[in-house]
Amino acid sequence: MEEIQEKDELLQLVSFKVNGEEFGVDILQVQEIIRTMKITKVPQSKDFVDGVINLRGRVIPVVNLRRRLGMEKIEEDNKTRIIVVEIGAKTIGFIVDEVNEVLRIPKSITEPPPKALNGIDSNYITAVGKLEDRILILLDLEKLFSEEEKEELQTI
Repeated sequence: MEEIQEKDELLQLVSFKVNGEEFGVDILQVQEIIRTMKITKVPQSKDFVDGVINLRGRVIPVVNLRRRLGMEKIEEDNKTRIIVVEIGAKTIGFIVDEVNEVLRIPKSITEPPPKALNGIDSNYITAVGKLEDRILILLDLEKLFSEEEKEELQTI
C-alpha cells in the first residue's frame, strides 16, 4: 500500500536585496520590475516617498524601501530596480538595491520571524526562509504602511 504524502505548498517569490539583506515578496503582488527612471519629487510627502514616476501614462508613487525600513539611503547604481506592486487598489513602486531572482521554495523551510530582526520591525515580516546558504526575509507589503500612510499614498 502506497503512502500518500501531502505536497508541501510552494511559495513563489521575487527575491531582492536591500542593504545586503535578502528579502522576498509574493510574485502575485509584483506587476513588473523596471530600471530606475526619472522620479519627480512630491512636496510634503513622507521621507520614505522618493516621488512619482510616469509609467506608461500612469502616475505611480515610488517608495524607497531602504528609507521605509529605517536604513540609510544610498546612491542608486546600475543594479538598482523599481519593483512595481499592487497594494490594495493602488500601484506602488519600491526602490530596491538589486533584484536577484524568482524563487520557488517549500513553505516548510520557512518559520515565523524572530521578534527583532537586525533592528527591522518584524510586524511586516511574514516569515523567514532558510535556504541552503542564506536567509530570506519574507515581507508583507500591505503591513509596511499604516492606514494613514496608505491613504496618503492613494492621494499621490
